[in-house]
Amino acid sequence: MNLQHLNVKIFAAHHAIDLAEAIPVFQSWVQASVCGELLIDVADYRHVPGGPGVLLAGHEAHYSLDARSLLYNRKAVVEGTNQDKLLQVFFAALEACRRLEEDFVDRLIFDGGNVEVTVNDRLLAPNNADTYQELEPDFRSFFDGLYGRGGYKLERRGGPRERFHVSVEASSFVPVASLLEVVAQ
Repeated sequence: MNLQHLNVKIFAAHHAIDLAEAIPVFQSWVQASVCGELLIDVADYRHVPGGPGVLLAGHEAHYSLDARSLLYNRKAVVEGTNQDKLLQVFFAALEACRRLEEDFVDRLIFDGGNVEVTVNDRLLAPNNADTYQELEPDFRSFFDGLYGRGGYKLERRGGPRERFHVSVEASSFVPVASLLEVVAQ
């Protein structure tokens, strides 16, 4: 299966900011072109129950920060193997988490060991056991490289009406900075 349109959600271990504070931070990212992608605008969806919180819209991907997590939503096609694609989306998400941790020192801390990966394409990857069986080797290989073999729990979540997604929970807290070192190699 040729994965595309991957989403990575990294959960916060500590979140003590008002999401309104993220708006000028994301706006500064647009102005300074801090990401490898073209960033376009910032949208405030804090008023939408269950919504994306604060959204940083880009041409290739969107970033959103809510009260629990950062979500990286890759829209543009990524070339390479499934491992290459997982590496690209994880690097982008981890880099965004690192930047936010620097902007909100001791007020926002992400746990790189508590993540979800979603395939945002129900036709390509229906949320069923067959898809999981086909993708599990790619996920295991990738996460073995991040957390070490047996250092995490991988689980398919949701039902057939939802997008295919897996949760990954490391056996202990994993700082974003340490994962970035692994991913950057």
